[in-house]
Formats: sequence, C-alpha cells, structure tokens
Amino acid sequence: MPLELLGLVVVQHSQGVLCHVEVRRRRGHQLATPLSFRAVRSGLLIGGSLSPLTGGARPALADHCDPSVQGAGCEDVGPALEDFTDIRQVPPGDGGVRAGRGSFTSRCGRNENGHRNSDNYIVAPGVSNGAHHVHDYVGNLTTNGSSTDESLAAGGTTCRLGDRSTYFWPVLRSRQDVAGEDVPARHTEEPGGAAEGNVGTILLPRSVMLQFRGNPVSRVVAMPRFLRLITGDAKAATNGGAGARAQWTCSGFTNRLTGRYPLCPRGSPVLRVLDFPSCWDGQNTDSANHRTQVVFPGRNGACPAGTRAIPQLRMTLAYSVPGGPSFAVDSLPGSTSIAGSTSTPITSTTTGCRARRSTRSSR
Repeated sequence: MPLELLGLVVVQHSQGVLCHVEVRRRRGHQLATPLSFRAVRSGLLIGGSLSPLTGGARPALADHCDPSVQGAGCEDVGPALEDFTDIRQVPPGDGGVRAGRGSFTSRCGRNENGHRNSDNYIVAPGVSNGAHHVHDYVGNLTTNGSSTDESLAAGGTTCRLGDRSTYFWPVLRSRQDVAGEDVPARHTEEPGGAAEGNVGTILLPRSVMLQFRGNPVSRVVAMPRFLRLITGDAKAATNGGAGARAQWTCSGFTNRLTGRYPLCPRGSPVLRVLDFPSCWDGQNTDSANHRTQVVFPGRNGACPAGTRAIPQLRMTLAYSVPGGPSFAVDSLPGSTSIAGSTSTPITSTTTGCRARRSTRSSR
C-alpha cells in the first residue's frame, strides 16, 4: 500500500521526483535501507505544541531561580532551577514512541533564513500573534497566521525535492544576556517576546532532523492531503501534564530521555525530541481540537482499533546552549514552566512522497 511522508511540514514535490528508501530482507530480517518513494499529489499538516515541564506541583519561582545565571526577572518568567536535570543522572529507559525500522528523512535546513513569527494558523487561523510565542519555521516560505492550503501550495520551500510542507516549533532562547536588565521592559515590541514573558536571545538550531518512521506491528498507509497533527499540550500544567510529551536529551545520551531541560556535558549539544501521533481515523484531516483525527499508538506501537497506522514523524532539534540552567523554550503567557514541545502546526500542501512499496518492520 502507498506510504506518504508528510509530517511537521507542508509537502509539495515536483512531478516525477523520486525519494529513495528501500527495504531489504536478509535471512528473514527486514532492514531499513532505502524504500523507493515517488512524488504524488498529497499534503499534510502537523504541529507540535507548547508543553510545560512535568513532575508535580510547581515551586514559587522567586525562591527557585538564580538571576545571576537565568537573567533578571527569572522569578516572573522562569524557568525554575528544578526544571533542569543533569543528563548523567537520568537512567536509560523509555525511547519515546516505538517505531519500525524503515524510515525516510526530509531535509529542509534549520531556518538559516530567519523565518519566524508568533502565529499559529492551525489553532488561531487569520490571527496575528495567535500563538503568543515565537516559532521557527522550515519548509514552506510563506507560512503565517493567514496561511491557507492554497497559499501554502503556491509557496516556495527550504526543503529538498520540492517539499512545500510547513514544519515549525517554539524557539529556544538563551537567558544569559538578560542578567541585570529589566526583562519585562526589554523588547516589548516583539510579538510573542518579552511582553508575553519570553525573554533572551533566540538560538538557531545546529541541526533539524525530520524523520518519518514505520510502524513496528502493521503496514502504514498513505497520509491524506492536508492532514493536521499536533503533539504536546500548551496547557499541560492545568490539564495534569499527561499530554505534555516533553522529551529532551543530549548527544551521546540518546537512550536517556527526560521531561526536564537537560544539563549536558561540555561539547554535547542539547537535543529536543518531538514525537507526533501516527494512528489516523481513516476519514478526517482535522477535528475540533486538532487531535482526535490522529492519535498516538500504544506502548507496543500498535494503533487503537478503528485507526490506521501512518508514517510517524519524529523531529529532533539540536542546540548549542550556554552553560548551566540558562535557557528556555518560548511558552504561552502565564505558563509556569515549559521545557517541552510547543504548538507547532504543519501542513503538507499539494504533493508528498509516496512509497511504491509499503514498509513493515520486523518486531
């Protein structure tokens, strides 16, 4: 069956362009080497959403932050010192959403062109500063709060092979440069910035990996055009934290995921891992809460009854951060702490990658 690779992106490929990811078998095992993908007309919209850190009640920030490291005003905007953890103290364990071994990677850069805004055309269509925090974008060059399927389909892209999907995520900021300054008054004119409690210098990712992965127990089917996907919970602190899905680690420690900001050894970049749902209801491309049309699989990777497995998108963002607990993800105004995924909608526009042969990975 066909496999369509669209995730945190709006994807549009030129006719006849081929992507290669083949599955080979050897001695009864299925190996993830290039499946053969062909460009077809299809599209998908996916997003990651702002998630507060998880782990119990939040302390009063005035007693749990260090202005000399985290910047003046950290008692007002956080994060707390407890929101950080030494990655070497995190035990190996859960690797996030379980996926099959077949995969395809969309290469779209790391936002070297500085495409940013504080909009969210999935959750707040037509609204300027609808997200109240700043997003980094790769893929479609036209994405803003007024984007439509038609405008995205006509836009340019940073992705290879003509992929016009829109991938975006809340920015990560260094807090070191705000020490000793009046943070609330600093750059208040920036939409989604200091006026919303998001302060510091935006850090450009060192790398962005957009990987679409197979399902470990069943065949995947093609994603429908303009499918919306969201991960995380912008109000996780209020909603109990179950939907936060914040995942962080460091290079060299990828078998250790944590819901807190990681303190990495010198020379080890911080890695932010965003897993998206991959079990589609087979009918709808969106829903009232932008979530029920695609849900997460169970711990064994199996999709719930009545849903179909589609390629599972994992976005991995690598950052060089200042030493110590002095960085944070942009969040919604009033959020107590947010080391997670933030609202990051994505839309694949008119064309995507389709597999000539679907993948099924060995268990």
